[in-house]
Amino acid sequence: MPNPRFAIDARMLDRDGTGVSTYARALRDALTLLGHSPMEVRDRHCAPQPMSPTRFERWWRWSETCLDSPRWLWRRRMYARDIYRLAQVHFDRHGTLLRFHPGGRGVMHWTYPVPLVFEGWTNIYTVHDAIPLTHPELTGIDPARHRRLLARIGERAARILTVTEAARQDILRSIDIDARLIVACPTGLDLERSSAALPDGLISGRYMLALGSVEPRKNLMPLAAAHAASGIDMPLVIAGLPGTHSAPIEAALAALPGVIRLPYVSRATLLSLVAGARALLFPTLAEGFGLPVIEAMHLGTAVMTSRGGATEEVAGSAALLIDPASLDEMTVAIGRLARDDELLSTLSAAGQQRAAHFSRRAFADRIGAVHRALP
Repeated sequence: MPNPRFAIDARMLDRDGTGVSTYARALRDALTLLGHSPMEVRDRHCAPQPMSPTRFERWWRWSETCLDSPRWLWRRRMYARDIYRLAQVHFDRHGTLLRFHPGGRGVMHWTYPVPLVFEGWTNIYTVHDAIPLTHPELTGIDPARHRRLLARIGERAARILTVTEAARQDILRSIDIDARLIVACPTGLDLERSSAALPDGLISGRYMLALGSVEPRKNLMPLAAAHAASGIDMPLVIAGLPGTHSAPIEAALAALPGVIRLPYVSRATLLSLVAGARALLFPTLAEGFGLPVIEAMHLGTAVMTSRGGATEEVAGSAALLIDPASLDEMTVAIGRLARDDELLSTLSAAGQQRAAHFSRRAFADRIGAVHRALP
């Protein structure tokens, strides 16, 4: 395809605090590194703010109400009224992807499995995991609907990207789809240490850290029990927004004296928390990638994570691996990380070396290879 346009859905670009939003920004950066200046597909929920609350703002509100056809703005944005909400409603009613006709030719990157397709373009979808199909009890997503959605996407996609080979295999085991269509293309990011201060009461190197949304699949209650059983004199800091079925977990964590709960911190503070932690503890039950593992490794923080699946694939041999179902293994691992400085140093060095595989440049190279292999 000579000189195609490139575009990316902007629904997740403006959100923060999730792995999917971080992935969306990493993909935008990768496309930029490849020289494509990707356009952003937006609707009224992620539309750019008007430059002034005057004539332009009035025109914007009128166009949002009265014009239904997608249109390009400022060469870098495409706007279609309510495109993402309408796509979900359309899929629920008709069981098909909502079709748009942006005109011309191009490559459209959908950063998550949204029921949309750009006619006349090459559509590439990222599916981050198959957890709703393999572990439906751990999510709030309807597995039957999700299976139908992935099947419809498989009929229209030029490629489906996954963030690990483990996620790719889970999808292939869960739905009937051509294996050649699905490509494992791990994400990448570059991190620098933040100058933000740690939250009050925390001392660098004197706390354990768990990151991620508070939900059953993050395995936080067994982690807190293992932390208590280890007998270490460092608190367990749990930072992340409430997730699916979080209420009973939040209540139980609040009753534990050794746990410090931080429901929200800024990105800068989060990076300081990761860099200052004695170790990151990430004993997840199911994951498509496990972004906190790589964030910690980029910043030189030792990692304990789950054996098997995506997290072991991402961590390689650079983390202390445990069975997330074994309280004893977690307890022993936490004690070792708290007391063994040599182990900590070894994991830190190995993690930084491993993180180089997940840099922005490496991700851009993988995306470029996907583009070159397109039919």
